[in-house]
Amino acid sequence: MVDIAHQAAINPASAKDAAMARALVPLAAIDPGQWRALAQRAIEPNGYYLPAWELAVSATARGRTDASALPAFDGSSKRLIGLMPVISLWQALKIPLPALVSAHPYGTLCSPLIDRDAPIEAAARLLQQAREAGAHALVLNDVALDGAAMNALKEVLNRDGLKPRVLSSYVRASLDATQDGETMLRNALGTKKLKELRRQRHRLQEHGPVVFEIARKPDDIRPALETFLQLEASGWKGKRGTALIQHAGDATFIRRAVPALADTAQCEIITLRAGTTPVAAGIVLRHQDRAFFFKLGIDERFARYSPGTQLTLDLTRHLCADPAIASADSTASADHPMINPIWRGRIAIGDVLIPLRRNDPVVALIHGALVSLNVAREAARRVAHRLRKSGKATPPPVR
Repeated sequence: MVDIAHQAAINPASAKDAAMARALVPLAAIDPGQWRALAQRAIEPNGYYLPAWELAVSATARGRTDASALPAFDGSSKRLIGLMPVISLWQALKIPLPALVSAHPYGTLCSPLIDRDAPIEAAARLLQQAREAGAHALVLNDVALDGAAMNALKEVLNRDGLKPRVLSSYVRASLDATQDGETMLRNALGTKKLKELRRQRHRLQEHGPVVFEIARKPDDIRPALETFLQLEASGWKGKRGTALIQHAGDATFIRRAVPALADTAQCEIITLRAGTTPVAAGIVLRHQDRAFFFKLGIDERFARYSPGTQLTLDLTRHLCADPAIASADSTASADHPMINPIWRGRIAIGDVLIPLRRNDPVVALIHGALVSLNVAREAARRVAHRLRKSGKATPPPVR
């Protein structure tokens, strides 16, 4: 194993990696009509793998361009029944081993699109496509571990005598939007906390009437997007240099994706205003009966009034009142201090290594390389945490 790993390390741009890249289908080559039709039939919603979103990401988003696709077609080779956007392990993590990694679509969900009318056939064909591209393994990052897409893949793997390995996992907040919004918020937060939030809202009204706005149509959503971008850049993300508008490729992606999804009623921007001043805004994607809370920006001059929380309360009421929405994924980090107390549902999310052949020694190499990388990252996080505790670094506010 050491010899194989050493040989791989000194040949990072191997002929095998180049051959894999040539065998894959460029993401932009997938027929968008077929892609949209598959998304409508997907066994599990994923707003971040809708074509208007992922194509925009792959075209210009910083560090996320040039994704390829594993497409699965039915027996007639005419109907698209599965789609998994991917990049090579080298492109993703600079690990020179023959594996494919789910292309990261900016949002933290990479569950592939699998046809609900043929889930097992679609899953099997996706895995076979990966084999034919020369991959020994798939690395699916940020997938719903108990989701229908992962369950279909596990059924095929079990049939073939293969077992996926969970590399890391966490749970994040989700919303059961079939409940009455006010009842849900009262049960989640309690009377005392809601009273305090109402007091803060009344104080916010001293700056003008507090209004919750929803932009859906393309002509309305474009100015709302610019408001969001300015709010995001005005806060801690702007100070860290991670706001969307601060990078040309990211700004181009979001300005392309949001109006395109608004055309199909799959995106909306929510804004909270005090008088004419926007104090918080967020982007929400919609796919089938699920919403995805992508990002939140606030005006930190109004931080004492909890504008991000106030906006999330209004979003909760909005989603619970919408019969088309059954659930919402926060797509937030684990133990998120703002949204976890409000949205009490939980989704298990993880990174999964899927072997493509039985008893394959190369999979052990891939697994070892990924574990080593995770250990190094965790050590770096611990160092950063100690620095923050010692006062040598300042942690950013949530979201």
